[in-house]
Amino acid sequence: MRIVYAGAILLLWLVLSASYEFIHVLIGAVTATTIVWLNPISFAKARKVSWLSAITYFPWLFVRVVMSGFHVSKLILQPGLPIKPKLLHIKTQLRSDGELFVLGNSITLTPGTITIEVAPGELLVHAIDAHSQQDLSKGLLEERVSRLLSTEEKR
Repeated sequence: MRIVYAGAILLLWLVLSASYEFIHVLIGAVTATTIVWLNPISFAKARKVSWLSAITYFPWLFVRVVMSGFHVSKLILQPGLPIKPKLLHIKTQLRSDGELFVLGNSITLTPGTITIEVAPGELLVHAIDAHSQQDLSKGLLEERVSRLLSTEEKR
């Protein structure tokens, strides 16, 4: 399985660099092998991706990012700058590193919010105003991430 991960990292390296000279491919192969060797991958708790949920999650997130971008732009362009920043302690049922990683990064990708700290069962998030924190307060984003990722233990 580690060979598959190393191969995937090497493939990503080659696609992003667009250089196929021998030395470049060799450096990529050594780097990919080192990354896989140094990272403790727990195969017992392998993450399962619901591809059906992924097909709906990523477009949904994209729309949220665009809508939030317009909202933040509107806030910035208003003369009074009507922001009310707030730190939110978001309690979550998500426990695995993968789930927390996706949730935290999805929050940070959305304009008007940024994940400051991640701990098992809790995230500290900065929101620029009440509108920016709606999806977090309602638990909508957590629900979507939960459907997207799961661990073998949950099944």
